[in-house]
Amino acid sequence: MPVIKLYIGDVVQTRKTHPCGSDQWKVERLGADLGIRCQGCGRYVLMDRVKFERRIKRFVSRPPEAETR
Repeated sequence: MPVIKLYIGDVVQTRKTHPCGSDQWKVERLGADLGIRCQGCGRYVLMDRVKFERRIKRFVSRPPEAETR
């Protein structure tokens, strides 16, 4: 399975909702583990990259530098 290109500042919608009710997350850290922040309650979570990529439903917004690459 190919790796999805992620950039700091991406906002993604996930298949499952967070307990606060929000399903949108902002990417704040990249690497083998991703740091993501819930857009509803502000909770910060470290998640395995492969696990997070499976949960992505769609991209809500991308930073401007991501569109030029």
